[in-house]
Amino acid sequence: MANSHEFDLWADSYDSSVKSADEEDRYPFAGYGRIINAVYETVMARAPAKILDIGFGTAVLTSRLYDVGNNITGIDFSTEMLDMAKGKMPEADLLRWDFTQGIPTALANEKFDFIISTYALHHLEDDEKIKMIADLLDLLNPTGAILIGDICFLTREDLLACKTACGDLWDDSESYFVPAEIKDALKEICRLSYRPISFCSGLIEIKKGI
Repeated sequence: MANSHEFDLWADSYDSSVKSADEEDRYPFAGYGRIINAVYETVMARAPAKILDIGFGTAVLTSRLYDVGNNITGIDFSTEMLDMAKGKMPEADLLRWDFTQGIPTALANEKFDFIISTYALHHLEDDEKIKMIADLLDLLNPTGAILIGDICFLTREDLLACKTACGDLWDDSESYFVPAEIKDALKEICRLSYRPISFCSGLIEIKKGI
């Protein structure tokens, strides 16, 4: 997993790196723009909303939601990305926090209409993802939703095929989503749906209840 210093160094070029990979339909960011738009449109259907963004990065998505009147709370572990996001969203509640350590205690009594995360939670192992989602459900309003846009594959076989095709470009330090497996692990506490966006990405939507 990358550390915060590596993300600090990447902050200035992050957006251009992602844009280039998306436009060229390359792993790992093929479909990135469509995922951002899908999350934005889902949230805006219920705006204004209270939103928690897990790993907001340079706030490409969150700043768009902020600019149209949504209430934004966010966490990220990179000081440089936090500073960039504060410049875009001066009134947002932004916390420097490593989400691999769980949810900050400062959010324990908060409730959100949407909890969003784009291209961040693949830094967690699958068992950690499952625990994180279960914990995030406690922060969700009854009719709210968790929206996760990330590197995802319909099946484990699809993931392995992409790994083979990518060769040395594949990042073995990250744990990508196979939503069907996550859904099975969480089926007793929530409802999970999945929409593929590209050959290596998609949008997961999670709601309370079964």
